[in-house]
Amino acid sequence: MRKFHFKTGRRRLFINKLANNLVVKEKMETTVARAKEIRPIVEHLTTIAKKHNLASLRVLMSKLPKGSAYKLYYQIAPRYKDRHGGYLRIVKKSATRKRDGAPMAVIEFV
Repeated sequence: MRKFHFKTGRRRLFINKLANNLVVKEKMETTVARAKEIRPIVEHLTTIAKKHNLASLRVLMSKLPKGSAYKLYYQIAPRYKDRHGGYLRIVKKSATRKRDGAPMAVIEFV
């Protein structure tokens, strides 16, 4: 697990916000480390949403804000009902971040 120079609570909040932003925008440019960290989390939430029952919606609402939970449940998950995993793609960019030289990537739903 990457620490991102945060203590545990702040790190969880940071990861949850990144996951929420990815669900809302469906495509996001971020660093490679951040993309690799949020990929399994969002893929697991998508798998939960694919079950399409009340319990899965409630689990999503406990993990994400209401709007993004509904978007994942009603719009994104039905696209992948015949797919067994691999809902996200990470594409590394050749450019680096200007201030610290961190390698950048684009993470998006397939």
